[in-house]
Amino acid sequence: MANHKSALKRIRSNETKRLRNRYQHKTTRNAIKKLREADKEGATALLPSVVSMLDKLAKNNIIHKNKAANLKSQLTKYVAAL
Repeated sequence: MANHKSALKRIRSNETKRLRNRYQHKTTRNAIKKLREADKEGATALLPSVVSMLDKLAKNNIIHKNKAANLKSQLTKYVAAL
């Protein structure tokens, strides 16, 4: 068990951040799945919001910036090919 007040606070804040990161990551993955299942018009409409989600995840170091770039590239190619 932690011996300092600051360590206890760090444990609490880490748990809060972990849950928030998990929620954001899962929400983005679900949005990507919806985009892949959508038709041409739906996918075109969803693409900007999914790209924005990926950029935010990369900015906050929830996912690596190269992973975000690769996903954006794949999704853009996918929507263009529909």
